[in-house]
Amino acid sequence: MILSVIIPCYNEEATLARCVERVLAIADDDLRLEIIIVDDCSRDRSREIARELAGRHPEIRLLAHEVNQGKGAALRTGFARATGDVVAVQDADLEYDPRDLKRLIRPLREGKADVVLGSRFQSGGPHRVFYFWHALGNRFLTLLSNMYTDLNLTDMETCYKVFRREVIQDIVIHEDRFGFEPEIVAEMAHRRLRIYEMGISYDGRSYAEGKKIGVRDGFRAIYCILRYNAYRSPWPLQLFLYLAISGVAGLVDLALFLSLYRIDNRLGASLVPAICAAGVIDYLLCTALLFRRRIRWPLGTELFLFTLIVLLQGMAGAGLTRLFLAAGPGPARTWALVLVAVPSFFLKKKLVFPEPESGSWR
Repeated sequence: MILSVIIPCYNEEATLARCVERVLAIADDDLRLEIIIVDDCSRDRSREIARELAGRHPEIRLLAHEVNQGKGAALRTGFARATGDVVAVQDADLEYDPRDLKRLIRPLREGKADVVLGSRFQSGGPHRVFYFWHALGNRFLTLLSNMYTDLNLTDMETCYKVFRREVIQDIVIHEDRFGFEPEIVAEMAHRRLRIYEMGISYDGRSYAEGKKIGVRDGFRAIYCILRYNAYRSPWPLQLFLYLAISGVAGLVDLALFLSLYRIDNRLGASLVPAICAAGVIDYLLCTALLFRRRIRWPLGTELFLFTLIVLLQGMAGAGLTRLFLAAGPGPARTWALVLVAVPSFFLKKKLVFPEPESGSWR
């Protein structure tokens, strides 16, 4: 078996050579290696070190980005050039032990799996004790991802993901940074691949030692989980997210309605701008987090249908607002927005953004 190991590298001069030496050490009579180092425009000596390593070892190739793009972009470059039977991801630091790769490829070698993930939270080798809140954040992101993918992973954010080459080369990766992790898991679930998970060792490093992932990447991961999963998740989860989106749009509607109503007590003059503003917010959030744009319709048709539903929603909401107005403008508008939210969701899901169900698991 030939194992292609993709090593994305950015400013890792302190650890790159030792990392590559550890990877080279796992080769044996039954396992040949192809090591692809993708330097993501490092500002230190990483590229020079990688070039020296490639000169000494014929199984190593160096690919380079002239502009820093992120881990996802580096992996996209490496995956496209891999030629092995199996493709693995290896960070250029020393947090992950390449000896674990020999165990991870076993289900692939036996023909039982399409993808194998190494979990830092299952029993495995030794683990360095570090960063409680970081580990808690990883578990939260894994839980959120599992809710939308219907997988029971324990470590969605793990570096160690090993694929059959034809599987990973068939997947189009959009995320340039650490959003790669939730995106690729979403694709694995959507394609109903055979997924295995095994415990691994983990020697985590501190930020002073070069750790790069941060809070911004955590928020991006939440966005990616929703962006790449929500539109094909079960409808109760979609409805829950849509109610959150409607809540944001509803707050905009309510604030604008009350402001205009205080200036001019005419109901119609206050409702129309509020409904229009809320409709724009609703559409932008729906297409960013919940539904994919233009699944069935051209953009013009999609916008027409969405606007038609917003108008129907607005007329129903206006009638309910007028009905409840005796309770005061604020409570009346609030009740009206709540009552039209659920019918609006089903109309948009069925008419504007229909999505076929995922197939059966392999």
